[in-house]
Amino acid sequence: MNYMKSIVENKTEKKIDKQICSQITEYASGNEIAAIAIKQIGYDLMGYYPITPSTQIAENLDIMRANGETDMVMIAAEGEHSAAGICYGASVAGGRVVNATSANGLLYAIEQFPVQSGTRYPMVMNVVCRTVSGPLSIKGDHSDIMYILNAGWPILFASTVQQVYDFNIIALKLAEMVRLPVVVAYDGFFTSHQKSRVYRFENDEDVKRFIGKRKDEYPFLDLEHPITVGSYMNEPDIINNRYQLHLAMEAANDAINELFTAYENTSGREYKKVEGIGCEDAESILVLLGSSFDTSIDAINEMGEGGQKVGVATLHMLRPFPGKELMELIGNAKNIIVADRQDSYGAGGGNLSLEVRATLQRYGSKAKVKSIVYGLGGKDFFKEDVFEMLKWAQDSSKPDFDYYGVEAGYDNERKIKENTGQFFNPISREKTSIGATKVQEDGENVKVTGGNLNAVTAMPGRIAPGHGACPGCGIPVNINLLLKGIEDPVVFLFQTGCAMIVTTAYPRTSFKVPYLHNLFQNGAATLSGVAEICYRKQQKGEIPPGDIIFVMVSGDGGMDIGMGSALGTALRGHRLLIFEYDNGGYMNTGYQYSYSTPLGARSSTSHIGKEQMGKSFFHKDMPLLMAATGIPYVATVAESNPTDFIKKAAKAAYYAKTTGTAYIKAISACPLNWNDKPATERKVIEAAVNSCYFPLYEVENGVTKLSYEPERAGKKIPVIEWLRMMGRTKHLQKEEYRQVVDKLQKEVDERYEKLKSRVINREN
Repeated sequence: MNYMKSIVENKTEKKIDKQICSQITEYASGNEIAAIAIKQIGYDLMGYYPITPSTQIAENLDIMRANGETDMVMIAAEGEHSAAGICYGASVAGGRVVNATSANGLLYAIEQFPVQSGTRYPMVMNVVCRTVSGPLSIKGDHSDIMYILNAGWPILFASTVQQVYDFNIIALKLAEMVRLPVVVAYDGFFTSHQKSRVYRFENDEDVKRFIGKRKDEYPFLDLEHPITVGSYMNEPDIINNRYQLHLAMEAANDAINELFTAYENTSGREYKKVEGIGCEDAESILVLLGSSFDTSIDAINEMGEGGQKVGVATLHMLRPFPGKELMELIGNAKNIIVADRQDSYGAGGGNLSLEVRATLQRYGSKAKVKSIVYGLGGKDFFKEDVFEMLKWAQDSSKPDFDYYGVEAGYDNERKIKENTGQFFNPISREKTSIGATKVQEDGENVKVTGGNLNAVTAMPGRIAPGHGACPGCGIPVNINLLLKGIEDPVVFLFQTGCAMIVTTAYPRTSFKVPYLHNLFQNGAATLSGVAEICYRKQQKGEIPPGDIIFVMVSGDGGMDIGMGSALGTALRGHRLLIFEYDNGGYMNTGYQYSYSTPLGARSSTSHIGKEQMGKSFFHKDMPLLMAATGIPYVATVAESNPTDFIKKAAKAAYYAKTTGTAYIKAISACPLNWNDKPATERKVIEAAVNSCYFPLYEVENGVTKLSYEPERAGKKIPVIEWLRMMGRTKHLQKEEYRQVVDKLQKEVDERYEKLKSRVINREN
């Protein structure tokens, strides 16, 4: 056995004994080392949904799975709520289960967390901490993790990449010892993405040996002794259940010290619930969480060399809260300042500062405590900030609570000094109603005349030329084609995705019309609320009457996590238009596969390897799902057929303002992640249409009509001709992938024949 020396967190060398297992070094980020720990542990299942900045964990595990390094079942749910349910079910069934999420993904799943702790089933969830929307920001702070404080999950907080690895191993053993799910939290983009040297166990078996085997006293799948999980409870049963959860947390509080000691004997690395530098004789102490602790150490050492009695402390455990240990570390200081990367609005401080204050009062400390909120939205933290914060702690003229680092541009009343005015002149009805497209009733359906490209060129754009989309991106092309068919005023709602991100970077906007953003999972419902209030205000005479087309724009997988909201809106029949640009993946988070990604396509969560051949299931047929709700109009469109696109947009707008929900889906190019050339995207789109992978049709009042038939035009091609045009599917040309291509071709052919049969049966 090889032995090594390990640098512990107080920066001193520690002697190791013969219990230390062989270790090697990795140069890795927090997300990468979390994935390595998860692989070494040998989990049975990971349920997850891609969200920045935690997605890399699943991406790295998918690479390992493709290469045969792990056989863990990986299920990419259609949203975080379902991912949490998948994990819960797998844990109940006796599996070892892991998840990873961030920010609004955590909030979307949050109702599932008390279910899991209340029924006492263990698992581990990595929370890569990020700003909670809105407004939307993907940078790192602690506004998400504080929402789970009351969920009944022990929470370990890693401030270094090394701790991410170690705490993932400790967390599972803790979870199974006390039968509770456990969180491992760390800073998004700081700890999660920054690389450092890390020690890890050389042999996976040493990790497995440390954790041991899971033992369930009452196995759920023991059919000879069936049990019921999650019974309905009234008082006094529910209070007894909660008391047992309280006792489990108390047990976790005791068990963690035992685990830290056991892990030290195995790894050589020493951990405690709280950690500090210079706190023993410090007069002023800074308390904070996460990656800021390491930055603070350098500042404290520099100030100590200058004769100042200062210290810094951090917590490695948020739940159970280590009050006694914290008091022993910082309770004798004269001045304490607690810095939070989040705010518990209206409480006079963030959650960390509130709990530190309560702890010091409980144990009789006489320290003067101040609270500040800093670093929101991933704002950088430097040692100069430590100097300023400790000065704040000592300065009696400074308030007990305030924000630190608010930028210039705000006066004392927090009003913006500079009035930038309106960016664009409004788009009036007269400017858009140019008569280029005419929609009129024609018996059971509607008829569109005009709508050719030359006729609509005079219509002013509702979107300004400036945006941040990649060259060749299909999103602006498709949205502009959609708008060419709509002569009425438009109100937009964009779900989260590339289209939203590249057009609304604060403080500028690309939109000349009213625009609203909401998250992936709730866009359609939100817009239905907007539309209903508009109609109500028009009825009451509070706003002028007139036809307004309410348009929700979705893409980047938004019709996965947002499908429930969209179907509900359609079933209720709200008068609005849902437009989906389908680029075949979660492109705004780095191209993870979505349910509309082609079978066999390579993505960052469907890698190619000896054990995996890209995405493993067929693309979702969202237009037919929407048609099944009975809405008056459903259509598919493509930029390769622009006149057809514009006329369908006009029809959809007509139904959206007169009848109910309309839905249009466009196939949308993504050169960056399709890995093809921006200049050839229209040809790639045309090939998707001609291969019948993306057929052009409409379902109007239940009647299905093909808009374009490649075989009649003499342009029908095999699906492989389309696939070979993109780098993400180019590998499918190889002989070893023939079975994948044949399977996809068969599915495409069957779907197209069924589509044609709908047309034929109606005509007969």
